[in-house]
Amino acid sequence: QVQLVESGGGLVQAGGSLRLSCAVSGTIFSINTMGWYRQAPGKQRELVADISTRGTTDYADSVKGRFTISRDNAKNTVYLQMNSLKPDDTAVYYCNIKFTMIGPYWGQGTQVTVSS
Repeated sequence: QVQLVESGGGLVQAGGSLRLSCAVSGTIFSINTMGWYRQAPGKQRELVADISTRGTTDYADSVKGRFTISRDNAKNTVYLQMNSLKPDDTAVYYCNIKFTMIGPYWGQGTQVTVSS
């Protein structure tokens, strides 16, 4: 059974940093694209960043230059380093994992709150 375990959310002041992690286990299928989405209250879920198996990355315009996505294929883990956080970054962050044969799968979500 596929399991996605997220960690790293929390409360931080504006200008601060957080690092999110999402570890994948319980599958024999190869992982394809790994990504992070977020959903703020009253808003639709949106793509924050994703990364391909080759390391090609894509970012939402609102986070370019502040957030960095990376992956450790040996650990089946994706990370999101978030710097210069703003109150507008407050949301529940979800990892999204696409496999070659199944899914995609979503993490349980982790709350990020940025105070002004």
